[in-house]
Amino acid sequence: MIDSRVLAFTGIAFILTITPGADTMLVLRSVLAYGRRAGLFSALGICNGLLIHATLSALGLSLLLVRSATAFEIVKFAGACYLIFLGVQSLWRVLRHPAEPMNINADNGLPVQPRQARRSYLDGLLTNLLNPKVAIFYLTFLPQFISPGDPVLAKSLLLASIHLAMGLVWLSAVSLFVGRMRTLFTRADVRRGLEAFTGVILIGLGLRLALEQS
Repeated sequence: MIDSRVLAFTGIAFILTITPGADTMLVLRSVLAYGRRAGLFSALGICNGLLIHATLSALGLSLLLVRSATAFEIVKFAGACYLIFLGVQSLWRVLRHPAEPMNINADNGLPVQPRQARRSYLDGLLTNLLNPKVAIFYLTFLPQFISPGDPVLAKSLLLASIHLAMGLVWLSAVSLFVGRMRTLFTRADVRRGLEAFTGVILIGLGLRLALEQS
């Protein structure tokens, strides 16, 4: 029987994955600067960074949650607040900081050079490894989908793996699609509209999780 919490996590993780953010912008920049293959290397680096964060967070999370039911509820509430924060942050950027169009200066017909590939990969990897918000995300978000009787470490790694797989597929698709439709994704109004929509969705999900009874 499929775990309903896993299904719920999969749906929310999908929305979070496609929400425009630093990872998506980094991939877009790589594609626009060096072409589709560079975007794929950036996506690989991003997901490797997520894998490291997810593993470390799962190890710490298992120790925390198996010792305290109160800590479980506190972290669950913190995760809901974090979702709301992400949504509000997105709407704030749309209202106060209009995005500027990107410049197109890459020829996607040319193969990516080894140095460009390494740089794109390292950009993706370091962007995640040096971002403490990624670790906080896993520590606050995963507990909402783990029952008190679940094997915490195994369940955490399962949920993280689902998120990582989605991230790799999505960012790779972004690289390939933007490589063919670069003009559309350089328009500031398109990016602002997507960010506003996902911001509203995140706020709604956060409120639902905060009010949900255990």
